[in-house]
Amino acid sequence: MSMIRDLREAVRPTLRKNSAPYSGGLYGAYDATRDPSASSAVVDCAVYRDGKRVSDTACQTPHEAMLRVREGGGFAWIGLHEPTEEEFAGIAAEFGLHPLAVEDAVHAHQRPKLERYDDTLFTVFKTIHYVEHAALTATSEVVETGEVMCFTGPDFVITVRHGGQGSLRNLRHRLQDDPELLAKGPSAVLHAIADHVVDGYIAVADAVQDDIDEIEIDVFSAPSKGSTRGTDTGRIYQLKREVLEFKRAVMPLLRPMQLLSERPMRLVDPDIQKYFRDVADHLARVQEQVIGFDELLNSILQANLAQATVAQNEDMRKITSWAAIIAVPTAVCGVYGMNFDHMPELHWRYGYPMVLVGIVAVCLTIHRTLKRNGWL
Repeated sequence: MSMIRDLREAVRPTLRKNSAPYSGGLYGAYDATRDPSASSAVVDCAVYRDGKRVSDTACQTPHEAMLRVREGGGFAWIGLHEPTEEEFAGIAAEFGLHPLAVEDAVHAHQRPKLERYDDTLFTVFKTIHYVEHAALTATSEVVETGEVMCFTGPDFVITVRHGGQGSLRNLRHRLQDDPELLAKGPSAVLHAIADHVVDGYIAVADAVQDDIDEIEIDVFSAPSKGSTRGTDTGRIYQLKREVLEFKRAVMPLLRPMQLLSERPMRLVDPDIQKYFRDVADHLARVQEQVIGFDELLNSILQANLAQATVAQNEDMRKITSWAAIIAVPTAVCGVYGMNFDHMPELHWRYGYPMVLVGIVAVCLTIHRTLKRNGWL
């Protein structure tokens, strides 16, 4: 515990409100001495007061944004995309972020969760994007995942995005068009992000349902001439793997949404907490859909394998039936090919044609019997 306490003190100013400005080199991504044309992890930085974005050309860095917040109130919303440790170090120090949460935000690949560190909420969301494809194959990528981490404090929101999908730019614009909601503070942004992510889940669930319906029709439809059952196993298994990836994003998030909607939190406005209930309800519905997808794909896979087994059994019965028919002339010809002097009807004039007629008659009888019993 002492080591964690030392780390916390190392990254947090003693008194955040009265801390002196940091030098440019500490901030990495927004160093005042850096080349303005160079790429930056900070994709947007703004201050909001009374639900409106403050138009301040001087507010170009997270440090400057917090200075404006401390001087005139409101809150800062800083958006980052895949920051490095060096780029995030200064921001972590400026806002007093916990080292464990900072490590998770930088390295990504985290499980959806909600954690509280003193006066900061750290939330991890898995974003899901449906990958369009002309036809589902055994190697098709159906869903693509990303991550959005959100640090929510009393006067700031820091969003860290990983992956090529899940941009929050349009979300920010929609919130700016609703000053009444944005005036509720950082918790309004947290709710908007959660709602945006869950709405994405609903859209992906509908698209995956179409893929499952397509496979279900293919498996249970009559096979075309020359086709064999069991050829859809690879597609079913691939879709099941993609649904599993979807499931890993949805299932762990339900508990955090329930906590945000049910448990009073100082950082969450009571009016905003009511909206989290709606998000939790939508997420529960998606969770039920994903569980249903998994069970349905199991049933389809089992049915497909059963059909393949039945088809193989039918083939084996046909092979066995023809082997039984061929066994008759094989046995007769084998007997009369032993070259003994004393054999029945060996020197009879009509012996050869009668044996042929007998073979044909027995073979036709066997064939008719097997066909009547459904073996041929």
